[in-house]
Parts: sequence; structure tokens; C-alpha cells
Amino acid sequence: MFTLLFVAFLLTDIAVRMWLATRQIRHVVRNRDRVPAEFSHRIGLSNHQRAADYTVARVKLGMLERTYDAILLVCLTLMGGLQYIDLMISQVTQYDLLRQVLLVVTVIVLLGLFSLPFTVWRQFRLEARFGFNRMTPELFIMDAAKGIGLTAVLGLPLIAAVIWIMGSAGAYWWIWAWALWSVYSLMMQVIFPTVIAPVFNKFTPLSDPDLIERIHHLAKRCGFSLKGLFVMDGSRRSAHGNAYFTGFGRSRRIVFFDTLLARLNADEIEAVLAHELGHFTKHHITRRIVLSFGAALVFFACLGWIAQQPWFYEGLGVLPQLGGRNDAMALLLFLLVMPVFTFIFTPLASLLSRRDEFEADRYAAEQSSPDRLVSALVKLYDDNATTLTPDPVHSAFYDSHPPAAERIRHLMATAA
Repeated sequence: MFTLLFVAFLLTDIAVRMWLATRQIRHVVRNRDRVPAEFSHRIGLSNHQRAADYTVARVKLGMLERTYDAILLVCLTLMGGLQYIDLMISQVTQYDLLRQVLLVVTVIVLLGLFSLPFTVWRQFRLEARFGFNRMTPELFIMDAAKGIGLTAVLGLPLIAAVIWIMGSAGAYWWIWAWALWSVYSLMMQVIFPTVIAPVFNKFTPLSDPDLIERIHHLAKRCGFSLKGLFVMDGSRRSAHGNAYFTGFGRSRRIVFFDTLLARLNADEIEAVLAHELGHFTKHHITRRIVLSFGAALVFFACLGWIAQQPWFYEGLGVLPQLGGRNDAMALLLFLLVMPVFTFIFTPLASLLSRRDEFEADRYAAEQSSPDRLVSALVKLYDDNATTLTPDPVHSAFYDSHPPAAERIRHLMATAA
């Protein structure tokens, strides 16, 4: 019965994604040769067409990748892939904890290798075709090596600890595992700006004195305590621009992509930063962290129950090992199939995110100027080849940010 339920959800997942992708392609192509009125005096037709073509190319690649992922998922579960890997590792070691850690590591490595062709194609063909890629093959390999190293150093102890807790902490192990995961997540937030991010990018203090002064005045008006203003060398890898907050306490900092600073003027940068400060002032970041911890607690509780059910394993093509623990297998199966069963909640998450974006926009309009934010957004839409005419249904389902035209209309209404 569980096998049929899993297959039904998986087929529904694929069908809905393909339907939405088809809608997006048709809608974007249909509006390819006409710039929306809100942008007609700011964005040229050739740039609008480039954004449409970029969007269509990304959606098509996404359709192919999702089909590929679904086939891989079926191979690992119903067709016995995980079962085979587990049996092979059992021939290597009889030490239970080591066997289970090796199972998780092996599957993670295989998933990374299987996804590598899409990653390479996206970076060096799709992004390069539209002028965004600036990463060299050497840098790509170096980033991959650093990522593997960091995952081994920071991820392996967590995996081993969770598996050990699952087998040693009794019926309510999932509470302890959730507590460990929560502490680990907060620790990552603290060390990411100063330890992890510098491994991949170079961060230099912002050097423009006038801009620094403006940002400090803005932060003071917003009640935000600045710990550092940094510029990141994002142009080494991509032409896309962005800015973000990161870290907690003394490690909290504001980071600008160098590509962003090269494109926007001081007024526009201040408006973009005011939007980001809006997320802080309106407690969006804190709320999202709390929600993520709450969701994680629910997931761990579900895993704690479902790991004891033989039908869970058998329904996904696995025969539990009778002579050893099956905690790693339960963890893997749960992580692999959970996205299939939670896909239906995607529109709700998108809706909540867009609500926060509108609220941050209103805050930025109060602290800076709606016109400045509109000007900055239009430049970012243009530079990043963001489609101005997304399909409304596709956008409502997936997009964490409001569609460009709708967002601009809200800001202009605020200005009026």
C-alpha cells in the first residue's frame, strides 16, 4: 500500500511540475516581443527578449533535471539501489556505526556525482550562453574540492552523532537529535561569515566613505547595530549581483557583491539595503528560523515513528537488516522521499515569503524612497535577466519574491 502511495505522490509531483513548467514557457514566449508598460521606458526590447530566452532555457533544463531525479529516486528505492549499496558495505565492515555512516556517505557521494552533469551544464553552457558565467574550470574544481572538505569536516561528525543518538537514546531519541541539529544550525549561522564563506570568496571592507556614512545613518534610523560592511568578489564566478545579511552577534555583517556596487548608485544601494533591513526590523529572519526549527521537530518526530514501521522500508524497496541497526537507512529513505510528500506545501511557503517581501518593500519605501527602490529593482531585473512576464500560476506556486510588475505597482502606489 505504501508503495502505491509513494508512486502516486511521485507521479503527481512530476505531473504538476511539468504542467507548471509548460505554462511558464508558453506565457513567457507569448509575451516575449512586448515589454510591459511598467518597464517600457527603462528596459529595451532586446534585453526583455534575452530575459525571456534565459527563463525558458532554465525551465527546460529544470524539467529534464526533475525527470532525471525522479528516475534516480526510483532506482535507489523501488528498484533496490539502497538495498544493494547497504549489502555491499556490509561486506566491508561489520562495525555497525561505521557501516551506517559509510552508507550515508556513499549515497551522498553518488547523488553528487549523478547531479554533476547538470551542474556543469548549467554553469558552463546555460549561464555562459547568456553572459553570466565567469567561473573557470579550475575554479569550479577548486570550489568542489573545498566543498567536499568542509562537508567532511563539518558534516561527518553530525551524521555520526545523529545515527548514534538514533540507536542509543531510546524511544525519544528524535528530541535529542532535533536539539543537536538545532544547535548545529545556529553554530553554522555564527561561523559561516567568518569561517566558511571566506574559504570560497574574498571579503574586503567597504571602502567608499560616503556610502559607509549613508549606510551607518540608515542603520541607526532602523535600530540596526552594524558589525561590518564587506564587499564580496562575486564577479569571479558570476555576473549576477546581490546583497545579503549574514551571521549573528559579533559575526553579523552586511555583504555586497562587487557586481552590485558596480551597477547601482548610492541612492539605489541605500534603498536595497533598507529593504534588507526591513526583513531584520520586521523579524522575518527570526520568524523563519523559528519556523524552520518547528518544522524540523515535526520531521524528526515523524522519522522517530516511521523508522519503527517495517512497511516503510519494504514499501520503498528495502529489507531491514535483521542482524544490525537500520537507523541510517531510515534516515536516508526519509530524506529522499520527504520532498515528494511535502511538495504540496510549496505554494504556502512561497506565499509567506512574498508577504514578507512586500512588507520589506514598504519599510524600504519609508526609510529611503519608493522611486529609488524601483530604480534599483529595475536595474537588477535587467542585469539578472529576470523575466518581467512570468506565468501567474507558476509564480504563485514557486516564487519567493513577487512578480516584477506587481512589485513595482505596489511601490508606485506607496509613492503616490
